[in-house]
Amino acid sequence: MRWLRHLFPPSSRRWFPDSLMQRIAAAIAAGEQRHSGELCFAVEPALRLRAVLAGASARDRARELFAQLGVWDTKNNNGVLLYLLLAEHRIELIADRGFDGRVEPAQWREACRVIEQHLQAGDPEAAITRGIEAISTLMAGAFPSIPGQRGENELPNEPHRL
Repeated sequence: MRWLRHLFPPSSRRWFPDSLMQRIAAAIAAGEQRHSGELCFAVEPALRLRAVLAGASARDRARELFAQLGVWDTKNNNGVLLYLLLAEHRIELIADRGFDGRVEPAQWREACRVIEQHLQAGDPEAAITRGIEAISTLMAGAFPSIPGQRGENELPNEPHRL
């Protein structure tokens, strides 16, 4: 009955109203002051029914969005996509190859756990803003900002409601 969850998904506007999306953009901007990477947030209520019936996963969709949103196209291969699929309560983090050997999979999972805990408590704002803080800490460890040097903002900080 997976397809049923995608026919009647939760409202992304209810969970993430415009005012919250603005605060998420501010959290991304603040996090990017600490590192030279690029963080992108996208939330989607459901997959297209055709994709569900074909067996597509949240991870598949996150990888697709990683490319479509240009997260893979940063100069230092240090982009990260945080993706939420509301119909399946799935959190996916896709990190570019520049993080290989710099951030362990267990560290990414811990950042996802922070998000999951707050979502389960019904607090999407804390989930995403604290998740962004946790992800930004990992990104800063791998790609710290250089004092006195302002990095180029290669991707917009505005979150994507799909």
